[in-house]
Amino acid sequence: MNNKDINIREYIEQTSVIIDLPIDAEYMPGVIDNLTRIAEIAILVTEFELPETVEAAPIFQP
Repeated sequence: MNNKDINIREYIEQTSVIIDLPIDAEYMPGVIDNLTRIAEIAILVTEFELPETVEAAPIFQP
């Protein structure tokens, strides 16, 4: 499944019910736009292939 297979509006509506966070209709277009952008950016991370020799760091230090 990829992001094109997901109905963002439906996802937001269902998730807002689950987490009890109502979203006014006037704000829904902005929420949809933002989540769509976030999903597009996430593709850059999730589709970036790492070599087999890469190991996860036990402790993250920025």
